[in-house]
Amino acid sequence: MIRSLYTRIVLTFLVSVIGGTVLALYVAVWVYKDKLNENMLMPLLHFGQDVTRLYETLPLTEADEFVSGMYQLKSFYIRIYEETGKFKSYGSLNGDKPVTVSMEQLKKVIDGEIVQVNPSGYATVLLGLPLTTETGTKAMFLESIGPPSAAFNRKWILTFITYSLIAGSLLILVAARFLVSPIKKLTIATKRIADGDFSVKLNIKQKDELGTLARSFEEMTHDLQQLEQLRREFVSNVSHEIQSPLTSISGYAMALKQENIEVHNRIRYLDIIINEANRMSKMSASLLKLSLLESQSQQLTLSTLSLDEQIRRVIVAIQPQWSARNITFELELKAIMLTGDHDQLNQVWTNILGNSIKFSKDGGVITVSITQDNKNVTVTISDTGIGISPEDQKRIFERFFKADRSHSRKYEGSGMGLAIVKQIVSLHQGDIRLESEPGRGTTFIVTLPIVTPAV
Repeated sequence: MIRSLYTRIVLTFLVSVIGGTVLALYVAVWVYKDKLNENMLMPLLHFGQDVTRLYETLPLTEADEFVSGMYQLKSFYIRIYEETGKFKSYGSLNGDKPVTVSMEQLKKVIDGEIVQVNPSGYATVLLGLPLTTETGTKAMFLESIGPPSAAFNRKWILTFITYSLIAGSLLILVAARFLVSPIKKLTIATKRIADGDFSVKLNIKQKDELGTLARSFEEMTHDLQQLEQLRREFVSNVSHEIQSPLTSISGYAMALKQENIEVHNRIRYLDIIINEANRMSKMSASLLKLSLLESQSQQLTLSTLSLDEQIRRVIVAIQPQWSARNITFELELKAIMLTGDHDQLNQVWTNILGNSIKFSKDGGVITVSITQDNKNVTVTISDTGIGISPEDQKRIFERFFKADRSHSRKYEGSGMGLAIVKQIVSLHQGDIRLESEPGRGTTFIVTLPIVTPAV
């Protein structure tokens, strides 16, 4: 099997040109075979008829002498046969071998028939005519003799075709190299990407399909480079988030090994270890959930639910968080029925409201409202908290991203809550966006279809 595209292009060209030429020749001969046969036959027939009239009007000796001196013998070769098979020839075939005449053909001509021999089906190479002389009926067979230039013409045509194929082959070699060059660049670039090098520039300016492929390849490379950057950030963030609780657990576990530690210190150390272990457990569960959501291996369980009632239940469930800080809620919840995954949407409101409570000031106000149009329902959750900077707003839905790192120790969390919210809303074929101003609070706007299409 030929693996080189370059070689295949060249061979395809050669096979196509040679095969097309041969096929075209056969088709042309088949279409014009009657004309070709007529063109070959008529000169033979006319000359033969002239010779026949000579023998009919002149004595045999004079006729033989006249025929032997005819100028047309440069173009025709004549054989006059007796019934016995003996013949007398006039003219010369210039070294070529004459066509064999069988006794059956000889007998047919002497019996008065005209015999044509055209083995290829389209060109008469031998013509037999009955010849009446004073000594009886004989058989005359005529062949065409190519002029001296015919052999040269054939040789010239063959030479021309040969050089044409050579020149065409050289041109296709150059053209094929030009065509294959972008593919070679793509192959090299693919190997570099496989080795982890995403800084690939193809510099292919073509406007054809290969150029389109090259530009798509560069876009894919750019996306892969971004994914690789996200992967590295993800690994770094996971390492950082896990290292902190592990350090605490390790440190306080070593402290517990002291023999004369006081009871209240031992209990405090154990509480810290338990809390850090719980934090790691929640982080692991969030990572697993986010992984399932992103891979869409977790299917939605759709049901009809009362959206306003669901949000009220979430607010009641997290009451200890907001009542301890004297945060109040202003609700504008109209009764709306929605088709969606109850548990997943429950987590959406829990995460968003939890964030609003976490970043609100003591005594702050959180506003929750619902609006509806023909196809969608919009939930708006606003707080009067610390807000989010414009730079952080662009990355707020990324995994492990925490806005306002100066407060990262004050506000605990893994940074995956909003990433999970984003994936759940996307699975419901909805949209989430935010509006925020530092120091003046944040508004999350969630838009969901009233009926979520089943996946």
